[in-house]
Amino acid sequence: MPDRYLKVVEPSDNVATALRDIETGETVEVDTGDEVRSVEALEDVRFGHKLAIEDIEAGETITKYGKSIGNATEDIPAGTWVHVQNVESNYGRGDKAGGEAQAIHE
Repeated sequence: MPDRYLKVVEPSDNVATALRDIETGETVEVDTGDEVRSVEALEDVRFGHKLAIEDIEAGETITKYGKSIGNATEDIPAGTWVHVQNVESNYGRGDKAGGEAQAIHE
């Protein structure tokens, strides 16, 4: 049975949002809308953060909610925590802005 605490919105998403803490070595079931995938967490993923639900190659688009949120800066195996250490965001990083962060408007 899929873990109700991992959220995938669109079948094209390659990451799921953790709605609870996930521990290294834990196997979770993720409902993508098209299928249920079994993914072993390769590292801890905190509540609110992203877990790769498939292998993502360096340079590939990270898709969440059916939208591109950035590109992988390195190969990201399924089960890996996806965050600023391995993604170049489409939206910039406020912590690197130096001064006041600017909001991005689409």
